[in-house]
Amino acid sequence: MSIRNMLCGALAATAIAGTVAAEEWRGWNIHVEDYPVSHGMERFADLVEERTGGELTAKTFHSGVLGSQPDAIEQLRLGVIDFGVFNLGPMGQAVPEANVTLLPFIFRDVPTMYRLMDGELGEAIGEGMRERGIVPVGWYAAGARSFYNGEAPIETPEDVAGMKVRVMNNDLFVGMIEAMGGNATPMDFAEVYQSLRTGVVDGAENNPPSYESTNHYEVAKYFSLTEHLIIPECLCISLKAWDALTPEQQEIVAQAGAESATYQRELWDEREATSFETLKAAGVEVNEIADKTAFQQAMAPVYDAYVADNPDMAPLVEMIRSAE
Repeated sequence: MSIRNMLCGALAATAIAGTVAAEEWRGWNIHVEDYPVSHGMERFADLVEERTGGELTAKTFHSGVLGSQPDAIEQLRLGVIDFGVFNLGPMGQAVPEANVTLLPFIFRDVPTMYRLMDGELGEAIGEGMRERGIVPVGWYAAGARSFYNGEAPIETPEDVAGMKVRVMNNDLFVGMIEAMGGNATPMDFAEVYQSLRTGVVDGAENNPPSYESTNHYEVAKYFSLTEHLIIPECLCISLKAWDALTPEQQEIVAQAGAESATYQRELWDEREATSFETLKAAGVEVNEIADKTAFQQAMAPVYDAYVADNPDMAPLVEMIRSAE
């Protein structure tokens, strides 16, 4: 073989090796493409590709096209999906430590949630995630969740009594509705609009941008600001994908996740303000609840049952409730 042919063969082998070394991650996202979470994930992907020199790229599949949220969490744990942003509601079924953030009214406000999740609380939940094949790299905003329905404003816990309310698939949310005398109906997010329209459920609960972007306000025009849940969302990496990275790449991915979370939170605040403008223009009746004491007191059985079933979580509950 000539030297020229040998060189050509070596170059071809190098090109093939370079192609094999590059990898594209698949990412799951339940939201539409024009949404703060979606833009945060795109920023994450851009930073990873730029800082790894193209060795690692990440493509996000929006609108839940890769499956429902519970299914996607299992796919993440198995390494079928490489990354995604997940609400800690459904995550709590796989990671019990995440459930502490789902207790109604546990966070004083959104800034308090950020501070705790970026610190000791986030680290404690993150340890539980890693034990189950998930690596958190950023805590995203999801605002405060409130009730909406098509019958009348909700002003007191008694107004929920007898209502069929859609909730995410988690026992804590079922208990929350039952504590107010309502009938909880867990179902996939994609089914909510039709279920509200046809009367399968009377109401649901979510944050303002989700309520607005999915047009749920068209079939449930009363939005009551109970703000009963402030649930963070997690930008998560499959442990299988994470372990395949070099230490340098892991550092890049972790930093990109943290930066994308800061960016997403800024977009969330802007989107929430815009959503309220859209809702008011559409004639939605938004009612504020100045005193939430009655709602908070109604949740006592939920807290008692949670701590009784999870005594090891009591210190985390106290940490959150005592946060200034």
